[in-house]
Amino acid sequence: MRIIVPMAGMGKRMRPHTLTVPKPLIPIAGKPIVQRLVEDIAKVCQEPIEEVAFIIGNFGEEVEARLLKIAESVGAKGSIHYQDEPLGTAHAILCAKDALRGNVVVAFADTLFKADFTLDTSAEGTIWVQKVEDPRPFGVVKLNEQGQITEFVEKPQDFVSDLAIIGIYYFKDGEYLRDELQYLLDHDIKDKGEYQLTNALENMKSKGSVFIPGPISEWLDCGNKDATVFTNQRYLEYIQDEEGLVSKSAKITNSVVIPPVYIGENVVLHNSVVGPHVSIGNNTQVNGSVVSNSIVQENSKINHAHIANSMLGNFVVYEGIPTDLSLGDYNVLRG
Repeated sequence: MRIIVPMAGMGKRMRPHTLTVPKPLIPIAGKPIVQRLVEDIAKVCQEPIEEVAFIIGNFGEEVEARLLKIAESVGAKGSIHYQDEPLGTAHAILCAKDALRGNVVVAFADTLFKADFTLDTSAEGTIWVQKVEDPRPFGVVKLNEQGQITEFVEKPQDFVSDLAIIGIYYFKDGEYLRDELQYLLDHDIKDKGEYQLTNALENMKSKGSVFIPGPISEWLDCGNKDATVFTNQRYLEYIQDEEGLVSKSAKITNSVVIPPVYIGENVVLHNSVVGPHVSIGNNTQVNGSVVSNSIVQENSKINHAHIANSMLGNFVVYEGIPTDLSLGDYNVLRG
């Protein structure tokens, strides 16, 4: 099994948090979004993960090294591939054409999921979907009475279906997918100005491929600050019984910790209340403060503050009044 992870986008909706790191490396409950994604896919696969192929922009050597370690964490080889310009989902996947072999899962790195099933690798293709209230921003599928996918439609402005494609796909034949993606580029077949994966899926279906929907219990978006904070909340609830969520090296004095929380290495909490639903990165200090439902990254300092529903980046210094925050790396803010 190979996992293909397109993640070359700039993550503009997540600024300022994506000014120094790509969005998929923002932490959720102590681990980067993309690591959570890869680990969750590995859990539902019946066979070992041979390779994780990351499709990125010009993110730098440090980011690439972190991605290769994420692949190693699931026992796989990591590979790096580049998408130099945003030409659509089909083009992005094809940037990792060398990894499109055998059983393949394609997972776009801006979404997480929870699922209680084991992937059926005997199926020709599985498209993971979730019912949504407004399907217009998404690709959607239509089903027949046998539960098979009969139609793929990209961002329909008129109602077609409310089953949105969440961005995770399984293909039994990676080479076949590669050839269909290449066909779109060779013949300049675009939809809404881009090469779309849904066009390749429609072509494959018209040639006899049978695709089925993949059941998930929850779709967790990481598209903006509020959505990411909520995803952190839900993830902490899922994993709250795991050991090691509060590091043994954390120094907690005269403070109250309300689970579920994640507290990283060498965190200092003093005269504070932290939780519920808070993730605090390594080497961060919280003094005389109340922090709830928030993500605070590494090497930051919070003094005499009351924050909720917030994201603070790395190397932030915040001293102030109660507020809803979204502070990027290296900010200093005093009330």
